Amino acid sequence: GANTAVFTVVNGVLLRPMAFPQPDRLFLVSFTPQHGPFETNPSLTDSHYLEFRRADGLFERLASFTGSGANLTGAGDPVRIRTANVTPDFFPVLRVNPAIGRGFLAEEDQPGRDHVVVLSDELWRDRFGADSRVLGKEIKLDGAGHSVIGIMPPGFGFPYDAQAWTPLAVRIDSHNSFSRPVVGRLKPGVSRQEAQEELETLAHQLFLTPGEDRNGWVAQVLPLKELLVAHIRASLVIFAGAVGFVLLIACANVANLLLARASGRQLEMAVRAALGAGRWRLIRQLLTESALVALAGGASGVLLAVWGVPALIALAPAGKIARIEMIRIDGWVLAFTFGISLITGIVFGLAPAFQATRSGLRESLGQAGRTLTGRHEALRGALVLSEIALALVLLAGAGLMLKSFLRLRAVDPGFHPENVMTMTIDLPDSVYNTPAQMRVFHERTLSRLSGLPGVIAAGAVNWRPLGGALIVGTFRIQEDGNPRPPGFMVDKPCVSPGYFRALGIRFLRGRDFSERDNSTAPGVVIVTRSVAERLWPGTDPIGKRISMEDHPKPGDWLTIIGVVDDIKQQGLAKKSDPAIYRPYLQVSQPFFLSHMTFAVRTASDPLSVAPAMRGVLREVDKDQPLQSIDTMQDLIAATTAEPRFQTRLLGVFAILAVALAAVGIYGVLAYSVAQRTHEIGIRMALGAQAADVLWMVFGRTLALVCAGIAIGAAGALGLTRVLSKFLFEVKPSDPATFAAVALLLVFAALAAGLIPARRAAQVDPMVALRYE
Repeated sequence: GANTAVFTVVNGVLLRPMAFPQPDRLFLVSFTPQHGPFETNPSLTDSHYLEFRRADGLFERLASFTGSGANLTGAGDPVRIRTANVTPDFFPVLRVNPAIGRGFLAEEDQPGRDHVVVLSDELWRDRFGADSRVLGKEIKLDGAGHSVIGIMPPGFGFPYDAQAWTPLAVRIDSHNSFSRPVVGRLKPGVSRQEAQEELETLAHQLFLTPGEDRNGWVAQVLPLKELLVAHIRASLVIFAGAVGFVLLIACANVANLLLARASGRQLEMAVRAALGAGRWRLIRQLLTESALVALAGGASGVLLAVWGVPALIALAPAGKIARIEMIRIDGWVLAFTFGISLITGIVFGLAPAFQATRSGLRESLGQAGRTLTGRHEALRGALVLSEIALALVLLAGAGLMLKSFLRLRAVDPGFHPENVMTMTIDLPDSVYNTPAQMRVFHERTLSRLSGLPGVIAAGAVNWRPLGGALIVGTFRIQEDGNPRPPGFMVDKPCVSPGYFRALGIRFLRGRDFSERDNSTAPGVVIVTRSVAERLWPGTDPIGKRISMEDHPKPGDWLTIIGVVDDIKQQGLAKKSDPAIYRPYLQVSQPFFLSHMTFAVRTASDPLSVAPAMRGVLREVDKDQPLQSIDTMQDLIAATTAEPRFQTRLLGVFAILAVALAAVGIYGVLAYSVAQRTHEIGIRMALGAQAADVLWMVFGRTLALVCAGIAIGAAGALGLTRVLSKFLFEVKPSDPATFAAVALLLVFAALAAGLIPARRAAQVDPMVALRYE
């Protein structure tokens, strides 16, 4: 069941082709820096895209696209929707046409002609009641009118689960300005390898910004599916491997049961052989029985997977499993399930079948079942040993992930997230097109938020903590004797007065921004601890002056008035980025003011103020939708959702593996004690005490466990290295984790052997001596 559930997810996400005509001909075209301050996804700058499109002889078409969002108004309550900006060739490249209406025309990427939109089937039904008369009508996206020209087929949402598509204009003079994903469909007869080689040749002719090293750039042709699954492939492969280990442990258990059954049927097999049945005929009979049992198990697994797949998806963090609509039990899943069941049934039934047909009639009648134990003892022990080794590998992996997750959860984010509610909005430039208008909106919103019952403090920031990479930039220091370190980049968040108090960011020295720090006052900034220690080690930075190239204009000197603690901006596992905070009242660029997160600190449960915060937004601008509203603790939990999911799933597999291994140990010891009852009676008749018998059973248990742990530890040291990219401040060979899981296995094994050991110690010698 577990194998079927995991394979169903792997099949849907990684193996199933994308739902486009000839998806194997669709590739991402990328030319990006190999190293840089940020992780680079496959993409092309606008200028490179235009040069590729002009010179290309490899692709039928190329299309550039990017994901974004827009405020939809005029169709019920205002709502924030997911949008994609695409060049006119986008739908033809994918060979997917609107189900109703049309796609974009070539000239609709030009200013004045680009106010058209194609809607997803989902949005069309949810917001427009599936009314085809919406075609030709105008809807408002970010306050600007867009004419609806088409409705996409049901289920289509590429890229990024888009709900609407608008034309993307790529300008010829935009050298290296924006970097976006580019998809192309290879011409017939052109292979991926040929496209890769031609792309590398063409890349040497592309324009680069002066000073950039061409050798530091990488040209790639990647399957389009990589855009969706690259981030989750490693996790799914690890889960598939883990559940494969569980399958092997279960198969070893079944093999042990078949061996025990074979011992009891040797007399039957000998009689059949005496009556003329050949050995291969007997083996075929036993393998057929084993295969039928395996197929029955496979059928049960499919039934369990019907429940297990939804449970697995429910455990996963929201939005982390791509192509979730493709995850379903289909013919490939059924073929895998019954195929793997049949193969394991035959493979693990071979040894018992050969053992059961090994003895002749005379030998079997003479032994009467008593001495057959020794023949199978080594094989059963080897199977249990392998179960323990495999269980240790899974336990070690789960233990490392658990330790890593606990350390990640204990990371100090640099602020106090308790009792903080956040509300994020995006102001459309068609409505708020000047910094003054945006500041009025923010000030009115903050004023009302501050007056809400139970609110202690309110503030705003243009990019919230743990919200991902910020706009970064360079700066100059005024004094000549202390130059800025080469390549030292800083985040440049814009905040309101009261923001640091609302978030609970610690002030180390100096003062906060105030309402007096406006556009008419001298420019001021607040720096983080890392900036102060890097630039002015051992001295007080208060009163020092810096200049930033875009605030408010080059050459303006800004005075440092305070120092605050560093915070985690890109995630708990990332280092704290140095930052220079600016008062949003002194920011003159609309780009820095259009996206804003408001934060309030409350005296009680922050969720209690959420309805009032929504009401404030409606009071300030009834047409402005929320992008999101969350507690800060929920946002922190979201950053650890993926490692939490990985830890839980590996933990479930590890617990299942230990339970199966314990069952295997119990089965082998119980069978061994039953077969050795006569021997135990003789030992006790000759003076052996109950403690001696207990030690005999537990001694064998410990021998098997120690051997299994030794083998498993060697394997785990190699296999857990694949987890290194998922671990936080934990080495794959962490000794404490390995010691802990080894002790856990020992205790589990001793617990499994307790009942057989006690049964052996309580054997009555007189009864045992008569035991056959």
